[in-house]
Amino acid sequence: MEQEIYDIAVIGGGPVGMFTAFYASLRHVKTILVESLATLGGQVTALYPEKTILDVAGFSGIKGSAFIAELDKQLHLFPVDIKTETTVVNVEQTGELFTVTTDVGEPFQAKKVIITTGKGAFEPRKMQVEGVDELVGQGVHYFVTHKQDFANHHVAIAGGGDSAVDMATMLNQVTASTTIIHRRDNFRAMEQSVLALEQSTVIRETPKKITHIEKENNGQLKITLEQVKDSDSVSDILVDDLIINYGFISENKTIQGWAIQPEISGQVFKVDQAMQTSVPGIFAVGDASHYSGKSDLIAIGFGEAPHAVNAAIRQFDPLRGGPGHSSSMVLKDGTIS
Repeated sequence: MEQEIYDIAVIGGGPVGMFTAFYASLRHVKTILVESLATLGGQVTALYPEKTILDVAGFSGIKGSAFIAELDKQLHLFPVDIKTETTVVNVEQTGELFTVTTDVGEPFQAKKVIITTGKGAFEPRKMQVEGVDELVGQGVHYFVTHKQDFANHHVAIAGGGDSAVDMATMLNQVTASTTIIHRRDNFRAMEQSVLALEQSTVIRETPKKITHIEKENNGQLKITLEQVKDSDSVSDILVDDLIINYGFISENKTIQGWAIQPEISGQVFKVDQAMQTSVPGIFAVGDASHYSGKSDLIAIGFGEAPHAVNAAIRQFDPLRGGPGHSSSMVLKDGTIS
């Protein structure tokens, strides 16, 4: 059976992957988007669907799930083959094409490949306190899918980064009380987010660390806090829920098994000014790429995506030249004229 040939294969269906595939379809090239999870949206869908996103142009503040819904609507403006619950287990060069093998269905070929997998598979960074694992699902949480689940609850949040700070102020709108616990005096979040936290009624327990958690007979959690610089200073708080938000860890074991092995920096791929890796025809954008001065922001990935797509098109169709402005294109019956 003859393998299907795409112009561009986008591997990774997070926000940047979704926009990359859309932009490729906007340039009217045959595109496939492959995502290992059951749904698109990456970390935003899996970890932060309730978080308000503030640092993407055009949105004064949008909930993560709504943001992904808008990206999905955009993605479906033009034809793109979308494969979810499909893991790419190998990418190998076959002449001028790349053969992409997945764990579902037949392999396919692509003229160019754009990797948008971020730093790979991810999972929450676990709290290293004895007994906490047994309480997951019994008052201890690593994910917040619906903030209304915590309505009128007394909630504690462990963490001090952007996500923890934003979650504290968000949940404080519906909880009976919200406490944020951080081992440093200062929070590692956007300045405006910290300012909003300071102006809220969120209780700040800093600089403190959690040393013990136990479930009370009434179902509440008793959390023991220790002053970071004074181990003799110990206190307890009672809450209904503890949300652990220490960020996440990721790994690229699947990609490490591919036949092609572009040069990496840490866990991500080194790219040039065209977002191309050390393997010609293989590009990387978003958190999957690295260059001097790189910032891991969705907004940065959105800017890199058209750059990679246009560079890829110039390689397999030099006569296409650069893209026109989308404002000069007319959308009619799902096609550009």
